[in-house]
Amino acid sequence: MPFEKPEIVVVGAGAMGGLFGGLLAEGGLDVTLVDAWPEHIAAIKADGLRILGVGGDRAIKVDATTDAGEVKGADVVLFQCKAFANEAAARSVTHLFGGATVAITFQNGLGNEQTLGGILGGNNVMGGLTAQAGLTEAPGVVRNFGDLPTYIGEMAGGLSERAVAIATAFTAHGLPTRASAEIKREKWKKLLGNVALGAISAVTDLRSFEIMRVPELQESVFRAVDEAAAVAKAEGVALDIAEAREVLMKLVDTAGGGTGTSKSSMREDIIRRRRTEIDTIHGAVARLARQHKIATPTIDAMVAMVKGVQSTYLAA
Repeated sequence: MPFEKPEIVVVGAGAMGGLFGGLLAEGGLDVTLVDAWPEHIAAIKADGLRILGVGGDRAIKVDATTDAGEVKGADVVLFQCKAFANEAAARSVTHLFGGATVAITFQNGLGNEQTLGGILGGNNVMGGLTAQAGLTEAPGVVRNFGDLPTYIGEMAGGLSERAVAIATAFTAHGLPTRASAEIKREKWKKLLGNVALGAISAVTDLRSFEIMRVPELQESVFRAVDEAAAVAKAEGVALDIAEAREVLMKLVDTAGGGTGTSKSSMREDIIRRRRTEIDTIHGAVARLARQHKIATPTIDAMVAMVKGVQSTYLAA
């Protein structure tokens, strides 16, 4: 397999896509960033991708384009666009698939692998997740908030040769990555953090550690975690409440390398008056809960609040 030094394409080069692509390019891989934001791409072409924060402030030279059709080949395609754009994004890069090319989604929420697999072929898609956090501060500029692990794996479970090879290559080239035999479970663990903190950050403008300092908000966070963990259990993913809360506390532990100083990407969407991923993250958990007849009043309220906020500008 051509994964010892893979050629990388990142579809969606905003906060996390830019950060991942920049780190891998800095580590010596051939990377192309694809994004629909022309000012962002123009800035990267002119001055390189600037990464601020963890790891030091620096500019990284990396190829970038607004037209995926210009890309001629790839071994690994990372999907970091918003989940609701997945179908169009996948169709824009179908010409890159046909051999051993692998698509990996690090996106938040549920169902992303299925959407991509329906267009690119289910066997060509792997799951991924990261505990890192990033923010696009300006065109061509992303901030790195943490140095936490990233995981990839087969959605069917088990360790595959390609998962190990890609994880090894990413680690060797600047993005510490682990191959997981239980990526579905790992994704649910990450999802609990997104559900617990994402909507609250979006409507309050608070950073993660600030949320946990407000007793009433902390209680809402824990209730949301408990509700989501119950849905995961009904889906056959074993996550006990104590473990779920432990994962959450690691995320907000700023002293231990966590990303507690960041605000949620959902908050960034609201600031920029963009459609949020509330339906893919909180909404997906709520829909599964209804199928299993599980009550999720806290998560339902979070969905309602974020939809209320975004309705003020999406309607216009």
